[in-house]
Amino acid sequence: MTISRRHLLAATGGAALALPAIRTARAQTALRFSLDWALQGNHAMWALAEDRGIYRQQQLAVRMDRGFGSGDALVKVGSGAYDIGFADFSGAVKFNAENPQNRLVMLYPVFDRTAAAIVTLRGRNINRPQDVAGRNLGAPEGEGSRLLFPAFARVAGINPASVRWTSMAANLRDTMLRTGQVDAVTGFLFTVHFNLVGLGIPEDQILSWPYAENGLDLYGSGIFARAEWIERNQETAARFVKSSIEGLKLLLNDVPGGMAALKRREPLFDEALESRRFAMTRDRSMLTPNSRANGLGHLDMARARQLVAVNAEALGVANPPAAETMFTDRFLPPRSERMI
Repeated sequence: MTISRRHLLAATGGAALALPAIRTARAQTALRFSLDWALQGNHAMWALAEDRGIYRQQQLAVRMDRGFGSGDALVKVGSGAYDIGFADFSGAVKFNAENPQNRLVMLYPVFDRTAAAIVTLRGRNINRPQDVAGRNLGAPEGEGSRLLFPAFARVAGINPASVRWTSMAANLRDTMLRTGQVDAVTGFLFTVHFNLVGLGIPEDQILSWPYAENGLDLYGSGIFARAEWIERNQETAARFVKSSIEGLKLLLNDVPGGMAALKRREPLFDEALESRRFAMTRDRSMLTPNSRANGLGHLDMARARQLVAVNAEALGVANPPAAETMFTDRFLPPRSERMI
């Protein structure tokens, strides 16, 4: 049944009828987002996305929690405890092979190049990657850079069997390098480098060789989610990826503002050190020739296949998943919005 406006006015003595306001804005979508580690400089892209209203514009309410390693983040998202994660995606090859029902998919490779590297100190008689042959390398057992070392060794001309490994907890790696208990270590470049700086090592005494700059050019860390969740939340996935890229653009233009945003979340956050850590991450892993030419998050499926093949061999995965089931670019905004 319909009622005309004239009849409504007549029924109310000419007064305007009090009708509920029409709501045109969509309700915010809650998202649980796991980082890979405690707050570091590059994480400011998401802090700024929240603080400067990008999430609000995209109708997102994001809860961002610290992580305890990339493997931790992969498991959290794969189990459904978190909707979206940020982590090094190498470990997803083994995870997806063993958990096809909880398959993980990379939506946006934030690090166009892996940060995995060999790091040593001057005076150890290691002046090029090949000099680690016959030496004692240190890394936590199962750490991603260590697992990738045999593949790097092949392209760098190193016999991986010639290297002796010392295992330790992650928080002891840098101290053991400083004290000479190991000759060199493997790890994320920006993590080990600035941990050594924090231990009082002058920067001109630190030598490093990132895998990606020395023959093993793999994708690194990025935003990922469970395939089943993505199919049910395609619009949400696209809005979060767009927010992340916009947040990164804000960070690139205002590094001090980004560090201040993280300081508000963690009072012990070292803004000066993390600004320098972000600069290294930006210049070595994020703003690469590929991302500058093709836009942030550009997906090269040949490189994706290489990541799968290298990790399958390193981790002993007999039947690795196809790269096409692990990477997608369909949730990226248009190229024009991703150029830097």
